[in-house]
Amino acid sequence: MLVIPAIDLKDGQCVRLKQGRMDDATTYGDDPVAMAERWVKAGARRLHLVDLNGAFEGKPVNADAVTAIARRYPELPIQIGGGIRSAETIEHYLDAGVSWVIIGTKAVKEPAFVGEMCRTFPGHVIVGLDARDGYVATDGWAEVSQIKATELAKRFAADGVSSIVYTDIARDGMMNGVNVEATAALAREGGLPVIASGGVTDLDDLRALIAAETPGILGAITGRAIYEGSLDLAEGQRLCDALSRKGS
Repeated sequence: MLVIPAIDLKDGQCVRLKQGRMDDATTYGDDPVAMAERWVKAGARRLHLVDLNGAFEGKPVNADAVTAIARRYPELPIQIGGGIRSAETIEHYLDAGVSWVIIGTKAVKEPAFVGEMCRTFPGHVIVGLDARDGYVATDGWAEVSQIKATELAKRFAADGVSSIVYTDIARDGMMNGVNVEATAALAREGGLPVIASGGVTDLDDLRALIAAETPGILGAITGRAIYEGSLDLAEGQRLCDALSRKGS
């Protein structure tokens, strides 16, 4: 299981939000490339980038920072979400060296778009399902739908999506633990590898995800915890490697 550092971009700065609220942001740096370097040096095997402005505006806003990181680390797998709602945007990011694009709001509102993009860019599409009480939220978490995350995941598995990034909104940025039960259930029932996001706080959360013994849990995204020191990225990855070997 991968421990994946998150770099959330707002107005060109590296921030973390609490429960997706743009007006409740903590700034951790003003140089996204330097922040990426910090996590690469700590042993990151993948980066999770989010264009927060893009998520709200429906189009890329911090694309220059994303491109700069991808070009600085051409061998590092990078996934980017936020404002990805057209084939042109996907093509731009893939041409810049990003490995996967994460389709969020548009995946919920126009599911057929996901299948079309999977056919156009096979192997490069991830769907981001952000949920509150199991129901998917859209538009930067401003709206909650009546669609269950597991139902959408099943559809996207048939479309050829690479994986699901599953975020429990109630826990994101709150440092109160990951929703292991919901993450494991989605991995079991959805038919796709799942990357957990929201509430990953310390080594115990990583242990709990691995202890769920659900092969479909591919990784865990962490943000505030590694920025504020309750989780050491390198130590967390070593733990996951050790527990995974033990389990196998």
